[in-house]
Amino acid sequence: MNSTTEVTPKMLKFLPWLAAMAIFMHALDITILNTSLPSIAKDLGKSPLEIQSIIVAYSVTVALLIPLSGWLSDKYGTKKIFQLAILVFTLGSVLCTFSTSLTSLIISRVIQAVGGAMMVPVSRLAILYAYPKKELLKVINFITIPGLIGPLLGPTIGGVLVETLSWHWIFLVNIPFGIIALWMTSFAIPNFTNKVFKFDMMGLILFSGAVIVITLMMELVSSHGISWLSILILSVIALILIVFYVYHARKKKHPLIDLNLFNIRTLKIGIIGNLITRLGIGGIPFLIPLLLQVGYGYTATVAGLMMIPAAASNIIAKSFAVPIVNKFGYRNTLIGNTIILGIIICSFALLNSETSITYLIPLMVLNGFFSSIQFTAMNTLSLADLDENTSSEGNSLLSVTQQLSLTFGISVAALVLGIFRKLDFITNGVDVQAFRYSFLTLGILTILSTYIFFLLKANDGSSMSGKIEE
Repeated sequence: MNSTTEVTPKMLKFLPWLAAMAIFMHALDITILNTSLPSIAKDLGKSPLEIQSIIVAYSVTVALLIPLSGWLSDKYGTKKIFQLAILVFTLGSVLCTFSTSLTSLIISRVIQAVGGAMMVPVSRLAILYAYPKKELLKVINFITIPGLIGPLLGPTIGGVLVETLSWHWIFLVNIPFGIIALWMTSFAIPNFTNKVFKFDMMGLILFSGAVIVITLMMELVSSHGISWLSILILSVIALILIVFYVYHARKKKHPLIDLNLFNIRTLKIGIIGNLITRLGIGGIPFLIPLLLQVGYGYTATVAGLMMIPAAASNIIAKSFAVPIVNKFGYRNTLIGNTIILGIIICSFALLNSETSITYLIPLMVLNGFFSSIQFTAMNTLSLADLDENTSSEGNSLLSVTQQLSLTFGISVAALVLGIFRKLDFITNGVDVQAFRYSFLTLGILTILSTYIFFLLKANDGSSMSGKIEE
């Protein structure tokens, strides 16, 4: 780290607030769209069940640029890169507001995501550099609170704005936050730099290419329908890119993602568990608002309010994660919790046109609670056996995985829903029926994903006992 960088008392006072604002903006932006999709689709002349690419484009861009954000901040300085991140994110928000087509909105979301990919990692990096270790836990706990509040408020704020004003306002709300954050960077964040190695641009191209092709394939299948030949061709292209990346990473001294990290068994199981388990779990926040609005005709505000029980129980569950894992161990906790989550998701399939909306509330509470336990356990398991030589790269890999699993979770949910909507002999052309079969499929997929956690040993992750946090 650059030892000449001055850290003033004023910076130490306001840096956590600046980081908290960045995390809140990012968390709010991810969740505020969920209840707004039907209104956006109507205005753009599209089906609300086929525009999930607005969310996917953002999350996949963030995932792919996370490794680059740390390198850029070390090379050019945390202050300069954070300022650039806020500027790009705010500019992207303005462009989203004035988008007049689905294509222009997706492009604007990608621009917004370029800023979003740098905001949170760079602000966290600045905090790691600025504070002594004994103060880090207190500061990190403080800045994570907005990340919990964002998902709690996002869907409801989105619903209210869409109903009372228009969908454009869900992006306009970012602008005052962006202006305030940009002003605060003038006095709240030091410009730390660090020695860097040559960035693995070829690795980024190969890895990004594979992820984009896989995501594109799922989007085309769910939204437009493509031939089996096209699916085969895209699958082959993705496989070739993955093979080339593996070959490249084995030879590269500092690859984008160090494949040797997968020799750490708990990290490997935690990462794979994150990916495959969230294929079933990750689509629920996307499907529920659509079901309520498209399937049952409820307003966006009601759909947003129905997401609060899950977000609230998600926060409450975090205080239970430590005693649960300490009592049962990672293996038993993750096996049992994953099965419970699968059963809860399957229970959403019991909904029909006569079901009262109040039936959803206990299911949303349970889903939020056990999802929180799941994510906390999987994430801390991934970090359990990292040392000072692997902690930075391992943490970066986990961050990328979390974003990719969010992307794939939504894409898989949209893909499954799209498939069932086309199977009229099963659904009789009724969208609610397609949702029911989709929940059942995702629930079964979640239960099957339990297999990965059977590979854990009884004492795996024991080094994290009593230190679990998210």
